[in-house]
Amino acid sequence: MDNIALVAMASIFTSGITIAIGSIGPALGEGWAVTQALRSIAQQPDVTNTVTRTLFVSLAMIESTAIYCFVVSMILIFANPFWVFVTQKAGG
Repeated sequence: MDNIALVAMASIFTSGITIAIGSIGPALGEGWAVTQALRSIAQQPDVTNTVTRTLFVSLAMIESTAIYCFVVSMILIFANPFWVFVTQKAGG
């Protein structure tokens, strides 16, 4: 097995782990945030607008973590900075 195959395997494995861990955390966080928002709306229905507005901003911020993990995994697969180094070493 040559170095290019090792870099490819490490990149794909790391990308999968990044997506796995990076999607579980935000999913649990979003579920917990929605649960708490619905409980607070059930207890005090007159603050529905404030809670809903805050909830949507919070969900967007939580979801950005999953999007960052997705971007990192796509960089690892398609624009890995180690590819140039490995191919130069293998070719020269």
